[in-house]
Amino acid sequence: MKLKKILALTLSLVMTCSLCLTACGSSQEEPSASSETPVNVNYGISNAWDSLMPYYSVSGSNYSRIIYDKIYDRLAYVQADGTCLPRGADSWESADDGYAILFELNKDAAFHDGTPVTAQHWVDTLALVTDPVCEVYGRAFLSGLVGTDDTGAAVAGEKLGAEVVDEYTLKLTFKTPVIPNEFLVDYNREIYVLPTHLLAEIPAAELMSNEFWLAPIGSGPCKFVSELAGSNLVLEANENYQLGAPGFDTLTITVMDKANLLTALIAGDLDYYAFGGSVSEENRPIAEEAGFTVLEGTVPATFYELMLNNESISDAKTRQAINLALDKELLCLQSAGSMGFVTDTSILPGTAYSGPEAENVYDVEAAKALLAESNYAGETLTMACTSARASLAALIQQNLNEAGLNVQIETVDSSTMFAGMYDGTYDMAVASHTPTTLPLWFTASRFTEDNNLFRVADLSYYTQILDMIQMETVEEARVALVDEFEAYLAQEVPFVPLWFYYSLHVQSNTVTGIDYPSSSYCNENVWQWVKEG
Repeated sequence: MKLKKILALTLSLVMTCSLCLTACGSSQEEPSASSETPVNVNYGISNAWDSLMPYYSVSGSNYSRIIYDKIYDRLAYVQADGTCLPRGADSWESADDGYAILFELNKDAAFHDGTPVTAQHWVDTLALVTDPVCEVYGRAFLSGLVGTDDTGAAVAGEKLGAEVVDEYTLKLTFKTPVIPNEFLVDYNREIYVLPTHLLAEIPAAELMSNEFWLAPIGSGPCKFVSELAGSNLVLEANENYQLGAPGFDTLTITVMDKANLLTALIAGDLDYYAFGGSVSEENRPIAEEAGFTVLEGTVPATFYELMLNNESISDAKTRQAINLALDKELLCLQSAGSMGFVTDTSILPGTAYSGPEAENVYDVEAAKALLAESNYAGETLTMACTSARASLAALIQQNLNEAGLNVQIETVDSSTMFAGMYDGTYDMAVASHTPTTLPLWFTASRFTEDNNLFRVADLSYYTQILDMIQMETVEEARVALVDEFEAYLAQEVPFVPLWFYYSLHVQSNTVTGIDYPSSSYCNENVWQWVKEG
């Protein structure tokens, strides 16, 4: 006991002397690195995430996905042009005659607690998410895996199409052939690896509501620090991220009104804002006059369409007349300025499936002639739109009135508009979407029995040719099938393509290395961002 007291006293004296020496010399020494102010990136976002559990987003919104992208890791990084770069996986290749994909995982990837990320973690994650008792949201994207039903839930007694080949090789097996790059473009934003070694003791039925998600551990480029739900999220750089440590110490994400994002950036309250610092052409001069460079997107970021109710507008000639009655060039100019261009298809230009450049097919007299031949009897058609598109809807209404179509406008919120198209409340609606490079990104999900959004009476041709396109893995044959499908769409006009729009991105004056356009795929190259202290 005496010896312990002597040692304790000695240690106390040494520490006291050390502190005194440090204090005496502090006025002459340079500050230590640990005393420097942390480098923080202020990041703005206009809508809050609804959960920090990546498979528990009620809305399934991109605002949640852009947050998950930083805490959790994905298999790949998808660029704006649809090309995929390594992230959680170093490489991928087709297997089993196109029915499977082999992913070679990055051996340096690790969770924030230091545990290596292995193929077993990916398999356990997918097994957990497909477990019917696990109350996840939106697992339908996994319905293509062998061993799942149409909702993405695992089927009892069937082997799930996710297996460990070796410690760092993951194999996914599908019900129909898949093209690896297209699978990633379509679903990469939905799939995140979870720290299943830390979740093993939590019953699957209780996982979503577990307190683990109040301070989650992932394997992404940033680590969780704190959250003020719906308002503020603080993350710190993951110095061990396999693609490199972010060039900052902390990332503070703040929710603010969309109209205030550019103002806050100019004022210096923000360093950058999601998605890609996008700005309207109208506000471009404001940003440039404030000393910011505005970058023009190289890949269209938005697709506009006029949705049609094929039940109430049942005659294809009426739908063709609507298409001809619209002066798309004028509408596009009024809505998108010089950053838009008209289209007659939902297929993104510049891909193997793109046709010739579209021309404006505006022809009022031809529209009138088609109406005279159709079953349209002068009834009033209801067109829904959001308040942000009220002026555009008014121009469309004017175009249609000139051709002899009676149209009234109803201004509603977005969810009401889509619900009203689905249940037949509205005859048409103005909508926009984020396109991808996949040929069926728009059509594949809109002509199914459970999502017959355009209320097509007979879906047999649609489902048949869409299945054929999905099954075909030879590009030349696939292009021919897509061309056949596009010709059918042009004849039937179940919806009216309007234009594509290129985004404008305000470049940060304080953070370098940002890949602005690729944020459209809900991923950001945070590991390459650098902010000087």
